[in-house]
Amino acid sequence: MPTRRAFLLGGAAVAGLGAAGAGLAVEQGALPGRPWLQERLGLNGEDGVVPDVVPGQIEEGSFVSAARGGVETGWSLSYPPGEPPSALVVALHRLGGSHSTLTGPELGVDRYLSAYVAGGGTPFAVVAADGGRTYWHPRPDGEDASRMVVDELLPLVAERGFDTSAVGLIGWSMGGYGALRLAGLLGPDRVTGVVACSPALWSDAGDASREGFADAAEYEHESVFDRQSDLEGIPVRVDIGTGDPFYRDVQDYVAAFPDGAEVTSSFEPGGHTPGYWRRMLPAQLEFLGRGF
Repeated sequence: MPTRRAFLLGGAAVAGLGAAGAGLAVEQGALPGRPWLQERLGLNGEDGVVPDVVPGQIEEGSFVSAARGGVETGWSLSYPPGEPPSALVVALHRLGGSHSTLTGPELGVDRYLSAYVAGGGTPFAVVAADGGRTYWHPRPDGEDASRMVVDELLPLVAERGFDTSAVGLIGWSMGGYGALRLAGLLGPDRVTGVVACSPALWSDAGDASREGFADAAEYEHESVFDRQSDLEGIPVRVDIGTGDPFYRDVQDYVAAFPDGAEVTSSFEPGGHTPGYWRRMLPAQLEFLGRGF
């Protein structure tokens, strides 16, 4: 039943729809333009704040990626203060992001990681590389950012003493989809856990991004829908805000996991925004740390 606050806010924001109808539609996610309206009504919760702590070491570099068609590909490796840990998590950035997005003000993963370890968490390093706008899967032009991660990035990090035999995975939006897909390809012997934050998923292939997928057939071929069984034996965490455009599709994806699957999910107020992503990071890092 809608609260008095929902009635009042809904009526103020949507003239002509009626207070009760607007408020209830926002709560149920049935109103056209729901993400926009939920943001305007202040229903997305508080933004996460990057911890005010001393970050650990950050290494950066680049290499020419054959898997990406000869593209110069930047990478960064961050780990908490002290001796570098051997455990490793691979992070996949959002559409329009890069490896540096992780350690910049948008996410501040290096500082969240330091705070997590200072609080008694299991130390691990986080590595990221530029995946372009490829949605982390093979594209018709031959570019394959997922193969870059496995065949080029992981060997590069292994040379620096990190254990790449089994890694954690985390991704945001485009990268959330990519992390789920890559975890399914690598399997439980190589993946200790996977976190997908606000993954870009479409239940209808016809709605999929034409930047990331040439057509519906490509999306069907690379989709993680109906392939939840590929993640059997891998601890999975999926987080998405109720004000996110992908909210309903992600709900459907999570609901379709087989009974008994190791799946943790959260659906709380939040948009498709860095503020929501920062808010979720402490719990996500703790989840990934359990795998080491």
